[in-house]
Amino acid sequence: MDPIVAAASVIAAALAVGLAAIGPGIGQGNAAASAVEGIARQPEAEGKIRGTLLLSLAFMEALTIYGLVVALVLLFANPFA
Repeated sequence: MDPIVAAASVIAAALAVGLAAIGPGIGQGNAAASAVEGIARQPEAEGKIRGTLLLSLAFMEALTIYGLVVALVLLFANPFA
């Protein structure tokens, strides 16, 4: 494999993982803060809020996993080689 292609693939994989972690990380923080605020305002709705929070966190985490898959494809199954 050409060294330039290999270096570009490694840089692209690092960017894919980094950017895929930043977005959902910020989103998860905002969602958790809103859930805590909602539970503080309405403690009797804790069960519904917690369930919705966990479901939304799982969907956000899936976005990070997609970034990881893209990075692994760039590193090990390089389509540019």
